[in-house]
Amino acid sequence: MTATFTTMTPFGVEAAGVSGDRLADRDAAEECRDALGEHGVVIYRGIGIGDDDLVAFTRLLGEPVVAKTAEHRHPEIDTITLDPSKAGAVLSSYRQGNFLWHIDGATRDLPQKATLLVAREVDPAGGDTEFTNTYLAYEALPEETKAEIGALQVRHSFATAQARVHPDATADERAAWEQVSDKIHPLVWTHRNGRKSLLIGSTAGEVVGMDAAQGQALLTRLLDWATQPRFTLRHQWRRGDLVIWDNTGMLHRALPFEPTSRRLLHRTTLVGEEAVA
Repeated sequence: MTATFTTMTPFGVEAAGVSGDRLADRDAAEECRDALGEHGVVIYRGIGIGDDDLVAFTRLLGEPVVAKTAEHRHPEIDTITLDPSKAGAVLSSYRQGNFLWHIDGATRDLPQKATLLVAREVDPAGGDTEFTNTYLAYEALPEETKAEIGALQVRHSFATAQARVHPDATADERAAWEQVSDKIHPLVWTHRNGRKSLLIGSTAGEVVGMDAAQGQALLTRLLDWATQPRFTLRHQWRRGDLVIWDNTGMLHRALPFEPTSRRLLHRTTLVGEEAVA
């Protein structure tokens, strides 16, 4: 089955002419992989792909991450919701961090390659997903800024991200966050294809070797730069949408919605294939 891809502004493509029950096909996966590499975000509107086909399609794109939560009959699927009755109170609390700009797996040696999200239930009152292209943001930086940040390293931690969402957390909660190992990465990620992107977001807590206030000011300045409208894409969910993005060159966030919202997404992710360099 051949899809028709329509380019969006400022990046991304929307696919048409493909149905959910026909997407788990090698040719369709190859088309998607090519579109993802070129455009960063691929949107299949309202195709209603089932969980079996979602997992099969994910496997055709790469190696799926096995979820640790055991919250779904498919171990490759995470249930994205704030409803504690569906995901548990602790996990629902952690997922409030999705409201901040981030990349998945920033505290790992190999951040996830890509993420797939399918909308099972949507909330017209909120919950859109925004993406910002950190390739484009880096490329548009002034040359003096590129020179300033080219050799810098940043410490990424789960605790940093959670503290931004839960500033009044208890000592026990903070201790639990600290159990997740942090990771130092270059601020500028030089990819195998030669392109460069900014590795920033909610997990970025400090610039190594820089005064704390000065480092945070730099990270805030770069995040403000990268999330300008000219580098961002907003997706308004419809039931049955499938959205796939290149996690290594994007920041993303969910726009806020209430814990009582019926918003429910199913997520699969692809194991990372490229170390940060």
